Amino acid sequence: MKPLPLLLAAFAILTAGISFAADSKPDSASGATPSTPAPTAPKWKKVLPQTPPGVTCVTDLLEKHPEHDVTIVIYMPDKPGVYPAILDIHGGGWKDRQVEPDRPMMERLATHGFVTAIVSYRLSGEAKYPAALSDGKAAVRFLRANAAKYKIDPARIGVMGGSAGGHLSGLLAMTSGLPAFEGDGPNKDQSSAVQACIVMAATQDLVAANQAKTSDGAIAFFGATCAENPELYKQASPITHVRAGVPPTIFIEGEKDTLKIGRAEMQDKLRALGIETALYTLKDAPHPYWMSQPWLDETVEIATAFFKKHLGEPAASK
Repeated sequence: MKPLPLLLAAFAILTAGISFAADSKPDSASGATPSTPAPTAPKWKKVLPQTPPGVTCVTDLLEKHPEHDVTIVIYMPDKPGVYPAILDIHGGGWKDRQVEPDRPMMERLATHGFVTAIVSYRLSGEAKYPAALSDGKAAVRFLRANAAKYKIDPARIGVMGGSAGGHLSGLLAMTSGLPAFEGDGPNKDQSSAVQACIVMAATQDLVAANQAKTSDGAIAFFGATCAENPELYKQASPITHVRAGVPPTIFIEGEKDTLKIGRAEMQDKLRALGIETALYTLKDAPHPYWMSQPWLDETVEIATAFFKKHLGEPAASK
């Protein structure tokens, strides 16, 4: 048997070797297998709502319905003045209420000299089309009816939205001035027309998109398949209503998103009428790009330039 001190010494040498092997990094020049690299951090960063300094946020009631109280979130610059306004119509497949994810975008736009608003419209599980469009129209009329209260210039109102909200914003803009699309909401003495529109990541031809197979979301929204009621799908398609006098409309899409059916054809119709349009494709951006960085800031930059061009700057208080 070896003396105890020799055994302890051997054990110390062995454990030291194990410790060294665990703590050291392999040398690639030695031919040793390199360690597995740490997972790459996601390129996007979700943004949470936070009302910025110099902006006040309020929520007002637009209209009560048995199925849902339609409300409107408003961001108003604190500085005295009369501001152009931007209404946002949130996405969510017409079935999910996604007001919160759109707040950061509208918060940031408010710091650039706009009164901004988000309408909490009736969803497909609460009321079928055209309820959502009617609520959007009512929201524009509400902003005009309450222009003095919220520092809004009623002659300068734009609309924007993403995904399902992009469909609704495009439809609201293209049907500006058409009485048949006003709905039964309040403030009927006010106009629901808008002066500029941004469509984000949204199909504009629902007939072409649903001819082969109607999506479950569309069936829930319309209460029928496209084959069962093609005229309803046509009526609800923004591309159907492109005509002289509709507002300038631009499109923002994510590079990693799917094709938005009808967008290119709708732009062709707008250009043929001499109505301004453009497409902005955000590099590496997924479908809901406006909810996360770095694409949120890019979206706000594009929207600010476009709306300032067509809605103008704040004016001094009267």
